[in-house]
Amino acid sequence: MAAGRPYAGLAEVLAACDSAWAELAPTGWMAALAAHPRIGEKGGHAPESSEREQGGVRSAAAETVAALADGNRRYEERFGHVFLISAAGRTADEILAALRERLRNDPATEAAVAASELRKIARLRLERMLTE
Repeated sequence: MAAGRPYAGLAEVLAACDSAWAELAPTGWMAALAAHPRIGEKGGHAPESSEREQGGVRSAAAETVAALADGNRRYEERFGHVFLISAAGRTADEILAALRERLRNDPATEAAVAASELRKIARLRLERMLTE
C-alpha cells in the first residue's frame, strides 16, 4: 500500500487495502493473526486500537470473560491461531456467541472467516487513522 501513495482520498486507500488483502497469501494472514491479542486480553502490535475495539469486553460480567477465555483456548487448539473478530461496536455476549458459532466451522471455512475479519479490522483502522 505504501508504494501506491499518495492516494486521492479514503475510497482509494480502502480500495488499495482490499487489493493488497486479496493478494495476501495464507502465510500473510497467519502473520497478521499472530499480531493480534486474544479477545479479552491486552497486547498485540496495535494495543491502543485493540483496547478501543474490544471496549465491550472490558465491561463484561466475570462469567462472560471466563467463557471467552475458555473459548479462546478451545479455538486455538482447534484452529492453531487466535480467534479474531472485528469487535468494534460488539458486546462481549455477541463476541462470545460468534466464537461459539465459529468453533463449529471446518478449518478451511474458518480460515476464510478469520481472513475476512482481519480485512474488516484493517479497513476500520485505516478509516479511523484518516478521519480522526
